[in-house]
Amino acid sequence: MSVIRQLLRLVAIAQVLARHGFEHIVVNLRLLGPYRFVLLLRPGRRRRRESAPAGARLRAALEDLGPIFVKFGQTLSTRPDLLPDDIATELTRLQDRVPPFPGAQARAILEKAYRKPLTEVFAEFDEKPLAAASISQVHAATLPGGQRVIVKVLRPGIEKTIHSDVQVLQTLAGLAKKYWPEARRLRPVEVVSEYRKTILNELDLMREAGNAAQLRRNFEESDQLYVPEVHFEFCRPNVMVMERIHGIPVNDVPALNAVNANLEQLARYGVEIFFTQVFRHNFFHADMHPGNIFVNASEPNNPSYIAVDFGIVGTLTAEDQHYLAANLLAFFKRDYKRVAQLHVESGWVPAGTRVDELETAVRTVCEPVFNKPLKEISFGMFLLRLFQTARQFDMEIQPQLVLLQKTLLNIEGLGRQLYPDLDLWVTAKPFLEEWMTERLSGRETLEKLRAHLPQLREDVQSLPSLALEALHHLSRGDFRLRLDSAPMEQLQGAMRENARWRHGVYVGAALLVAGAILIGLNGGQPPWLGWGMAGLGLALMLVSRPN
Repeated sequence: MSVIRQLLRLVAIAQVLARHGFEHIVVNLRLLGPYRFVLLLRPGRRRRRESAPAGARLRAALEDLGPIFVKFGQTLSTRPDLLPDDIATELTRLQDRVPPFPGAQARAILEKAYRKPLTEVFAEFDEKPLAAASISQVHAATLPGGQRVIVKVLRPGIEKTIHSDVQVLQTLAGLAKKYWPEARRLRPVEVVSEYRKTILNELDLMREAGNAAQLRRNFEESDQLYVPEVHFEFCRPNVMVMERIHGIPVNDVPALNAVNANLEQLARYGVEIFFTQVFRHNFFHADMHPGNIFVNASEPNNPSYIAVDFGIVGTLTAEDQHYLAANLLAFFKRDYKRVAQLHVESGWVPAGTRVDELETAVRTVCEPVFNKPLKEISFGMFLLRLFQTARQFDMEIQPQLVLLQKTLLNIEGLGRQLYPDLDLWVTAKPFLEEWMTERLSGRETLEKLRAHLPQLREDVQSLPSLALEALHHLSRGDFRLRLDSAPMEQLQGAMRENARWRHGVYVGAALLVAGAILIGLNGGQPPWLGWGMAGLGLALMLVSRPN
C-alpha cells in the first residue's frame, strides 16, 4: 500500500471517527499529526457525542469503515478483557452488510480459475447468489454427475482490500502501542497480528476445504454433526465446491417446533460436540454463529446439526487443554485456590502473582454466580468475568484462547435459545472428569510411546556406536562439553580439574542405560552386547573417583 493511499485512508478513518463523536481517539493517537485538533472545532460535536451510547456509536463507525473493520469489531466483541461489557455487547450486533456482486462477474472469475468455459465444468450454474458476505459469495450448481453443490467464490479484488485495510489497522495498533497507556497489557499490535492471520487464512479457500475435510473425518461416525463433502477436484485458492445441504436454520425455533424436533436433545448435542472438538479432536469449528449451523430434522426425535463455513478453526496446546479442563472442574467444586494456582502455573498471569490475592478476587466473582441454579450459570460469561477479574493482575491476552471463548459463547447461546433450561454442567462435568481421568491414567502417554517406538528403536540401535565413539574420544583426552556463553566457559574452566572423573561417570551411566535398554528390547542385537555394555558402564562408574 502506497504511503499516499495509506494517508488518505487514515484521513477517512479520522473523519468517520469524528463524525461518530470519537475525536479524542484521533487526538490521542495523533492520527493527523498537528492537524488533528481541527476536529475538535467541528460544529455539533458535543451534541452528537451525547446523542447515543459509546458502544452504539462505535458499532456505527465500524460499519461505516467497511467489512474489514466490521469483522475486526466482531472479533473484539468476544474480548471483554479488552473492552467494557456494554461496548463488547454492542459490537456483537455488528452486521456484515455487503451487497452481492454480479453473477456474470462470478462466472468470469470461475472460468479464469478453471481455464475453460463454465459449461465444461458444471452441468448447471445459477448466477443468482444464494448468499453474500464480505469476503465471498455462494452460488448453487450441479456437477456433471448430477450431484448438487454450492460454489463459494472470493469477491473480486478482496485480497487487495484486505491487505490495504489490515496494513492500516497495523499502523493504528502501532500508534496505540506508542501513545496508549494500556497498550503494554492489552498488546494491540499482537491483537491485530492475530486478526491479520485469521482473515488472511480466510482468503485461501483450499485451506477452508482442508478444514472441512478434517472436520468431516473427525465426525464420520457421529450422528450428532454432519459436515458436507468437499469436491477437491473443483477447488482452487479462490473457489471451493462442496455438497449442497438442506436444513432448518438453527435459530429458526418456530420451524423446529413445527416439525416437533427434540430441542432438549439438540441443545445437549451442541455442548457435547463442542467438548468433543476441543478435547478429543483438538480441532474445533471456531465460527459457529447461527448463519453457519443448520438442523437436519428428518428424524424429529433425533435431530442433528449440519455445519458450513470452515474458514476459521482452532486448536489448543496440550497444556492449555489441561489447564482449561482443570479450571472448569475447579470452578464447579468452588476450589478457588486451585483456580488461582492454575492461572499462575499456566502462565496466564505473571509468575510473581500472589495466589492468595488472586484466589480472593476469583471468589468475589464466582460466589454470586453460584447462588443461581446451575442451569442458569453461563460457562461463556463465567470465562469472560474471570478474564475481566484477572486484568487487575496484569493477565496478558491469550490469543490461543480467543477462538475457544468465542466458540463457547456461540454454542452456549444457541443451546439456551433452543432449550432455555439447558444445564451445561450436567453435560460438561462428566465429560471433563472422564477426559482428565484418561490423561492421568497414563493411557495417553502409552499411546505416544507406542507411536514413537520405531524412532526409539532406531535411536537405541545407534547407541553402541555413539558410546564407542565417546570412549575413543575419552581415551585420547579430547572428550569435551562445548559451551558457547562466556559465563558458562568460565564455569567450565573452574571445573576442568574434576572433569575426568565426571566424564567417567557420565559415560559409564550412558553405557549402563544403553545396555539395559538393549537387554529389555531384545531387538535383534546379540545378547552379550547389552550385558557387556551394562557391565562396562558399571565398571567405569565404580572406578571413577574424584582426586
